[in-house]
Amino acid sequence: MPSGVRRFALATFVTTVVALTTTIAAYAGNGGFLPGEAHSPNAHRVHNAFVFVSIFTGVILVGVEAALVVFIVKYRRGKRERTAEGPQIHGATKLEIIWTVVPVVFLAAIGSFLFYKLPGIAHAPSAAAADQTVIKVSGRQFYWQFTYPNGAISIDQMVAPADEVVNERISAPTWDVIHSWWVPDFGGKYDAIPGRVNKTWFKTPPGTYVVRCYELCGIQHSAMYGLVRVVPRAQYEQFITNRAGDRLALGREEWHGVCEKCHRLGSKYIGPNLQGNPLLADRRGIEQLLRNGQGQMPPVGQDWTDHQIDSLVAYTKQFGRAGGNG
Repeated sequence: MPSGVRRFALATFVTTVVALTTTIAAYAGNGGFLPGEAHSPNAHRVHNAFVFVSIFTGVILVGVEAALVVFIVKYRRGKRERTAEGPQIHGATKLEIIWTVVPVVFLAAIGSFLFYKLPGIAHAPSAAAADQTVIKVSGRQFYWQFTYPNGAISIDQMVAPADEVVNERISAPTWDVIHSWWVPDFGGKYDAIPGRVNKTWFKTPPGTYVVRCYELCGIQHSAMYGLVRVVPRAQYEQFITNRAGDRLALGREEWHGVCEKCHRLGSKYIGPNLQGNPLLADRRGIEQLLRNGQGQMPPVGQDWTDHQIDSLVAYTKQFGRAGGNG
């Protein structure tokens, strides 16, 4: 290969790598390295483990690639005939011991560090029963449902008390598919598996945090996002107390978080146009559709309570009567 072609190929390769690296860094949080800002103690431990492992893997990457480049240059064909064999090197006991022992040491260090960090990630700090807040997280096609200690429900937006341990119980209905609950600022991902409960926790200052589903769960997987709104304890208590009797607020969330994932008013989307559809004011018809599904529509409300269905109808009947827009 002519030297000019080699230089051009090398320059192209380096430019491409730099461009891809900077693009990833520009589009990702924290310079493209960490998965998110750590706002919970367990998230800090996840970040520490992430950085610790990255140091060792980075050293291995640089060492292996550097050795590869050195060997390519040192043992290149050069002016040797194409049919001539290169130098035949046999045996390097010290080198073989080094590349066996060093990876073992690296793996032992990584394993020891992770086993030290894991308990603080998985297990919530102990607290008196009266001070514990448990929120059930249910992943469904294609929304998140949150159930609070008093039975109140919200859709796609969790409200939680600030600066307190909040225990999450994550699952999915037996008739649904696997989802993955991920709040980047809270740490790791936890699968919402039908019929199984996974446990995690967080403790964060007031703020609003983004939720994503990290498991491909169907046609509207990309729309399965939500928020965790962390507020002072008094505001949290007020929310769950008011929500228990506020049908319109719950109905609005159900409409935007469940129905509008596939339907629109005034135009066809994944499902049919619902503008002016009398079904929106028909409690019995809506209940049958939610509980049984129809065609490609899954039973998105198969286990909804009567209060949930009443709340949805209280909100949607305005569209069924007048064909209005939401």
